[in-house]
Amino acid sequence: MARAGSSERGGTAAASEVTVYLDDWRQPAHLGPVDDRWSHLIADTDEELHAFARRMGMRREWFQEKPGRPHHGHYDLPERARTEAVANGAVEITWRDLGRMVRERRRPAVPVRTRPSPGAERPHELGVP
Repeated sequence: MARAGSSERGGTAAASEVTVYLDDWRQPAHLGPVDDRWSHLIADTDEELHAFARRMGMRREWFQEKPGRPHHGHYDLPERARTEAVANGAVEITWRDLGRMVRERRRPAVPVRTRPSPGAERPHELGVP
């Protein structure tokens, strides 16, 4: 996926730039004083997400998280701020893409098992129980 601030035609992002994603959920809701359609703003890391949200003028207490589910951390973004988020480098994705990303994050890292080299004898083949 593109890095925020990079060009799709081979440009590279500076180390200070972040990857932030904005889904197309657009759920109508009344949150606090704002009645709008809302989508989810996520990033590869919470640090990247908080930095992006800060630049957008969003408050840290607006961060949505649940104990025991850190892979679900996000900010809700009203439709009226969507153009600004994209202009600031957010990469638009579908809500299904977001679901896949969340599933990937919650999968525990599985160590890679090594296979015995060809011809290596196993204990049961040597008559060892």
